[in-house]
Amino acid sequence: MKVVIPGGTGQVGTLLARVFHEEGHEVVVLSRHPRTTPPATPWRVGAWNGVDKGPWALELEGADAVINLAGRSVNCRYDSTNRADILDSRVLSTRAVGAAIANCVEPPRVWLQASTATIYAHRYDAPNDEATGLIGGSEPETPATWRFSIDVARAWEREVEQAPPTPTRRVIMRSAMTMSPDRGGIFDTLLGLVRRGLGGRAGDGRQFVSWIHEQDFVRAVRLLIDDAAFSGPVNLSAPAPLPNAEFMAALRDAWGTRIGLPATAWMVEIGTWLLRTESELPLKSRRVVPARLLEHGFSFDFPDWPTAAVDLCARWRQRLHPRESALPTG
Repeated sequence: MKVVIPGGTGQVGTLLARVFHEEGHEVVVLSRHPRTTPPATPWRVGAWNGVDKGPWALELEGADAVINLAGRSVNCRYDSTNRADILDSRVLSTRAVGAAIANCVEPPRVWLQASTATIYAHRYDAPNDEATGLIGGSEPETPATWRFSIDVARAWEREVEQAPPTPTRRVIMRSAMTMSPDRGGIFDTLLGLVRRGLGGRAGDGRQFVSWIHEQDFVRAVRLLIDDAAFSGPVNLSAPAPLPNAEFMAALRDAWGTRIGLPATAWMVEIGTWLLRTESELPLKSRRVVPARLLEHGFSFDFPDWPTAAVDLCARWRQRLHPRESALPTG
């Protein structure tokens, strides 16, 4: 199988490329900065600018799957420059992929397009699935910066829907946070708070956290590639989102510490300002469930967060910081 991953140099792209390569598949990652990719990467890395058609488009000919993950990180302050970069990097790259597929003599079998579970409304009352979930943007008493994220997600998905018609099946992956022990990922960041005694609840702790274990994420992506029944939006999230206070408590338990200082909403606002990011990331309630995956019989290896957290903590110690495996905790 040939898998092409535009924008595949980040955490999720590297995870997919690593697994598919280890399974013997041909993997091609497209990057705006191919020379900065670690030289030990065993898969091919090609250049593209995420905007214009170029030689990179030939990689899509006859591919089994194109998995477009391109997009500037949202871990920043939403000033005018960053907003433009966040929006353009998603919309223009998706448009470029759609146009390249349309020009293929032998188009790819399936196009998996990254989106985000953040597209759903900030809510506590009910979970958001693909059929009945509320798209956000009109919730009362939410900051304007939160509505910006919804606008970006809608524009991102609209590019897929408006791409030129082709035989290629299109799937929009509304992904929750993918948890892996890799350095620099969201789990590494959250565990860093716990290790420093700062891993208490954020705000009032009621906001739901949606997540997916890396192993289940990869298995779900395989299913989306192989099963022609999937098209349109699909939630990639574990079936049991939980409130932030419970989420952090389970992570502390998995690490083996009881100490976790909470942060009030105003403390989160100050902290995220100092870190040059946005309070939406820890404070928005993302109660997302994977109805379509479950309806198709997908069985999660890690359906609940406490079990997933234990696995991730153990692997974080073993793979990245073996010395800490021998250190006492608590």
